Amino acid sequence: MNEVAILLVEDEPDQRHLVSAILESEGFLVEAVASAEEALKHLENRSYELMISDWKLPGMNGFELLKAVRDLDSNIAIVMVTAYGSISHAVHAVRHGADDYLTKPFEREALLLAIDRAHASRRLVDENRRLTEALGERDRLVELIGSAPSMQRLFRTVEKVAGTDATVLISGESGTGKELTARALHALSRRNHEPFVPVNCAAIPDGLLESEFFGAEKGAYTGADRSRAGKFEAAHGGTLFLDEIGELPIAIQPKLLRVVQDGRFNRVGSTIETAVDVRLIAATNRDLKADVAEGRFREDLFYRLNVLSVELPALRERREDIPRLVEFFAKRAARRHNQKVDRFSSAILRRLVDYSWPGNVRELANTVERLVLLAEDGRVRDEDLPDAFRASALDKGSFKLSPAGLDWEQHERSFLEQALELGQGNKARAARLLNLPYKAFLYRLEKHDLHSFPKSG
Repeated sequence: MNEVAILLVEDEPDQRHLVSAILESEGFLVEAVASAEEALKHLENRSYELMISDWKLPGMNGFELLKAVRDLDSNIAIVMVTAYGSISHAVHAVRHGADDYLTKPFEREALLLAIDRAHASRRLVDENRRLTEALGERDRLVELIGSAPSMQRLFRTVEKVAGTDATVLISGESGTGKELTARALHALSRRNHEPFVPVNCAAIPDGLLESEFFGAEKGAYTGADRSRAGKFEAAHGGTLFLDEIGELPIAIQPKLLRVVQDGRFNRVGSTIETAVDVRLIAATNRDLKADVAEGRFREDLFYRLNVLSVELPALRERREDIPRLVEFFAKRAARRHNQKVDRFSSAILRRLVDYSWPGNVRELANTVERLVLLAEDGRVRDEDLPDAFRASALDKGSFKLSPAGLDWEQHERSFLEQALELGQGNKARAARLLNLPYKAFLYRLEKHDLHSFPKSG
């Protein structure tokens, strides 16, 4: 129990000093306060493993404090103390989040036993939470399935990479399962009992990125009414997943580079360095090498992130996996919405397999859920397919070659230039517009010596 930090809340000075002395003699680190309000201020500024609080306090009582602390910190162990000893108080306290209960006056041994029981109770709660999270994680990872050669290569790579602490860069189009892959890497690592913290870099306003990543001290900026930890501290011991890393503004990249290099950073408004032990996984649907060449992404940060790389295949590159994915998504949607659905007909499966899936697995999951919801008497109907499928069917084969022929090389170059322009230079997006595998698209760019996207007008 040495070095365990305990917050003691007791309004009677003699009792507060006595209990503090007992706990300190056992090697605990004790912070003693006289009111619930003081306790909450301390909890806002630091974390404690255990709180021991009297039930009857001036101002906010022990029960109100219990509820406030549980809202503030779900992990802290709590022992409630009362002079009344009523069963109703004990039941009330435990039902609302206390881990154990003591009646005044109590002996030294009873106090230490209550602390042991509270720690054991909190460990059980943590184990149950982790088990629930693990089951949910398993259900999510089922989506990362496939027998196509590209997926088998991916599984072998994930298995090899997971056991290391090296930084990983996952690349792939939107909807291919980058977060699922990151979760798989975490689940198979030695850190799997520690937090997995996902962050969508594109969803955070530029002005808040630094405080979101590194935390901030009270008063560091307008509205910072208390100190708060950032995502790196939240992920300590575990894995931090930075999705859409290519969307980070150039100004924040040097600060990210520093923590990637040496695991140290400063909270906003602080001169004190904080050290963390975090395994970093980043993901992007952008061509980061092109962004480096064009000055949108730091070269040193790119190489720090790209220690190990994992590339996810687009769904159209592994069409043989679509029937299995359809079956999985259909069963999940039927269970979620309490629907009965027959097997998809071979005709509808063919339509699904032939479609280009610009939104990849995410789009497939949404489409299958739509079909399940609109099914009549368990029968999935062709007319319930989204409009994009009908447009695709109408467009197929509509181009007619002129008897005079055409200059294929010039047409191909023109299509590539138009796709780059429509995609605003994003090569992954341009490849999707042409329904080309990314590597095949890059090959054609090289063939036509197109190294930057053309400016219109």
